Amino acid sequence: MHCSKAPCIAVCPVDALFHRPDGVVQVNKETCIGCGYCLYACPFGAPQFPKSSPFGARGVMDKCTYCAGGPEEPFSDRELRLYGSNRVAEGKLPMCASVCSTKALVAGDAEEVANVVRQRMAARGSGGGAWGWDTAYR
Repeated sequence: MHCSKAPCIAVCPVDALFHRPDGVVQVNKETCIGCGYCLYACPFGAPQFPKSSPFGARGVMDKCTYCAGGPEEPFSDRELRLYGSNRVAEGKLPMCASVCSTKALVAGDAEEVANVVRQRMAARGSGGGAWGWDTAYR
């Protein structure tokens, strides 16, 4: 899932981060100046400097695109080069969710994900009845 009120979007001085209509938070790599504000604002550490450059080298930020491409024309060579494949436009799940062997990663629209969570809670229990609850919360 991506943030509905993403702090990285709020702090970006050039509006390089934005919400897509489907809720995915993306970075426009043509606009990003690499200031790193989003890196520090994100409580999850999602925006990162590219790992292909030496530590401390500045560049545009990189983050999970939810395999939804970027703001470029869908399926264009430019989109593929900058953002990777656009699995969402192909009608597929993001790669992380499709290859997760334990099915811990769930993707889809909010109602689909909520239904999966409800089913898992009914099958496994929730709150005080969930495995590990006493260890984690007592």
